[in-house]
Amino acid sequence: MKFVTAIALFCASVSLASAQSPITYTDAAGGEVILPLGDLSFADAVVARTIGSGRIAASAETPDVTLGAPDYSGDVDDGSFLSLGCDGSVDLLFADNALIDVPGPDLYVFEVGPRVEGMFLAISEDGQEWTEVGAITGGRAEVDIAGRSTPGASYRYVRLTDDGEGCGTNFAGADVDAVAAIGTALRFTLDAAVLFDVDSSALRPEALAEINAVASQIAAANVASINVIGHTDSTGSDAYNMTLSLQRATSVRAQLLQTTALANLSIATTGRGELEPIASNETDAGRQANRRVEIIAVPN
Repeated sequence: MKFVTAIALFCASVSLASAQSPITYTDAAGGEVILPLGDLSFADAVVARTIGSGRIAASAETPDVTLGAPDYSGDVDDGSFLSLGCDGSVDLLFADNALIDVPGPDLYVFEVGPRVEGMFLAISEDGQEWTEVGAITGGRAEVDIAGRSTPGASYRYVRLTDDGEGCGTNFAGADVDAVAAIGTALRFTLDAAVLFDVDSSALRPEALAEINAVASQIAAANVASINVIGHTDSTGSDAYNMTLSLQRATSVRAQLLQTTALANLSIATTGRGELEPIASNETDAGRQANRRVEIIAVPN
């Protein structure tokens, strides 16, 4: 059984005051983890859920409780966590940030409940092609994606799957309170309809204000590098879309470099064409969402 929520196209505005303030969080076992981007580090949306077998108490059936910062009170009936069920899974989306590989642990899973169960982790850039990272075991669920991740990649999705063992409680399967990226970058998403005319990579006059606003936020952050990534819908040929997406990313990069504070930063460009949709290309609204430029800003 699948549980799917609609994914909105997140706008460019991010509160960098909170984003740039590291916060220490405590897990259910009393351990601590420091997240460099504070509350922005946590998953933002549930994409899908496969309900596993076994008994799941009503208080632990809601997938959306896995979003945001951990809030488990110690009472197993407090409704703060999702029980996956035996062999169940949940797919989560990072919208205003991106999971990246950094030295040391990259992801932290706040697993709670009456006992600790194992899980398997997979990550994805587009929600279609998944990379299996491996098992998450023990009470301190921090994961290093090095060796599994593609160098320079930024991941939008994570999938947690219960390992199918120890499912004989009233909260079958692993119990997930929150999921956070330790290795994380800021993600800004700009609507291509605001930036460009149809089939054009020349910035519209009104695009300058949008890009300059993002540039100001990046300049206020302690950022080491930037990657500007162009995306299209599936209209047109693969080759045409790849070229157009790269040209649009290049135009946005040129405007970012007009900001004095960003002039000396490393700003790369990537064209992804139609390869990474965030919505269905079968509808006008979905195609509009897929036509976008993303700016991934990696903190120092």
